[in-house]
Amino acid sequence: MTEGKITEGIRYVGVDDTTLDLFESQYVIPDGVSYNSYIILDEKIAVMDTVDSRAAQEWLEKVEDVLGERTPDYLIVSHMEPDHSGSIRTLAEKYPGMKLVGNAKTFGMMAQFFEMDLEGRTILVKEGEELSLGSHRLQFFMAPMVHWPEVMVTYESSEKVLFSADGFGKFGALGKEDKDGWACEARRYYFNIVGKYGSQVQALLKKAAGLDIQVICPLHGPVLTENLEYYINLYDTWSSYRPEEKGVTVAYASIHGNTAKAARTMARILEEKGAGRVELFDLSRSDMAEAVESAFQYDKLVLAAATYDGGVFPPMEDFLHHLKSKAYQNRKVALVENGSWGPLAAKAMRSVLEGMKNLTICEKTVTIKSAMKEEDILGMEQLAEELLA
Repeated sequence: MTEGKITEGIRYVGVDDTTLDLFESQYVIPDGVSYNSYIILDEKIAVMDTVDSRAAQEWLEKVEDVLGERTPDYLIVSHMEPDHSGSIRTLAEKYPGMKLVGNAKTFGMMAQFFEMDLEGRTILVKEGEELSLGSHRLQFFMAPMVHWPEVMVTYESSEKVLFSADGFGKFGALGKEDKDGWACEARRYYFNIVGKYGSQVQALLKKAAGLDIQVICPLHGPVLTENLEYYINLYDTWSSYRPEEKGVTVAYASIHGNTAKAARTMARILEEKGAGRVELFDLSRSDMAEAVESAFQYDKLVLAAATYDGGVFPPMEDFLHHLKSKAYQNRKVALVENGSWGPLAAKAMRSVLEGMKNLTICEKTVTIKSAMKEEDILGMEQLAEELLA
C-alpha cells in the first residue's frame, strides 16, 4: 500500500490513534490502534466506514484529498461500534446527497447513537444483495455477533477485496513498527474481543470460502495482501478453540510471594521436562488480556493461587471469569493451591473450570501449606508428568 493506494480503484483513508491508552476502556495499547476507512472510486463513489470521532478531523482531510471535487454517493456502514461509526453524522452532514447503506439492525442502532434525519437517505441491504458502483460491484454478507449483531462484511468482486469489518483486525497503529509480527497483537485482539463468538466466526469463514479473495481490508490493523491462507487458517484455529501450538501457560495469583515462588518452580520443572514454550503470568500485575491470549494459544494451563476468604485470591477469580466468558475449552489444566489453615483455592478453581467445555483437569492437585517445601516440589514433579502425559 503506497500513499493510501490499495488497488487501482481503492484508497486507504484511515487514521492512527497513538494517544488512546485503553481500547474499549480495558485493553492496553502501547502502540496505539488504527481506525481504518476506505474509498472506492468509480462512476459512483463509496466510502467504506468512518472513524472514531476523536480522529474525525484528520480523517475528513484525507477523505477530501482523495475525493477532490467529487462527492461520495454512498457510505457503507459495516459496524456501528463508535470507533468506526463515530463520524457518520459528520460525513452525512457534509455530503447531504450521500446515501447510507446498511442492514435493518444497522439503522436501528444508528438511531440510538445519533439524532439525525435519515428520511430518504438509507439503502437497506440483505444477505447476498449487490450494489453496483460501475466497474466495481459490492456484495453484502451478514456477520451477526462478529462481534456485534449488526455487523456485515462487503466483497468487491472486480478487484477481489473483502472488507472484513473487525475480522482480521489487530492492535497497533500502522505507523508503529510491529516487531512481534501480525499474529501476536491480532491474537490478543481476537480472543479478548471476538473470542466468545467462535461459532459465528466459523459461519463467516464458510461464507468467505466461496469467494475469490486477494485482499482483506479490516477496520483495524494492516491491509492483508499476501499469504492470505496463513491469516485465514489462524482464524479457523482460533474460532474452533483449537490450541495453536503445544506449550504451557502458568498463571498465578500470589499474596505474599510464596505462591509466586511455587509457580516459578513449576514453570522450571515443566521446561526441564520438555514442555516446549512455557509462559509465566503474575495475575496481580500482568496484562490480563495477554494472559488470556496465552491461555488460548497453548494446549496446557497451570493455575496456581492462594486461598482467600474461603475461596480463591481475586486476581485468579478474575482470570477464570475472563476465560469462561471467552468460551475457554479443549485444553488440559493443572492446579496448585496455597493456604495457611484451610486451603480451598483448588476447590474454587475446579468449580469454575468444570463449568467450561471439554477441559481435562489433572487428578493430582498440589497443596502448599504457607511456604513451599521439598515434598511440594516432588508433588509438582508428579503433577507436571500428569499434565504432559
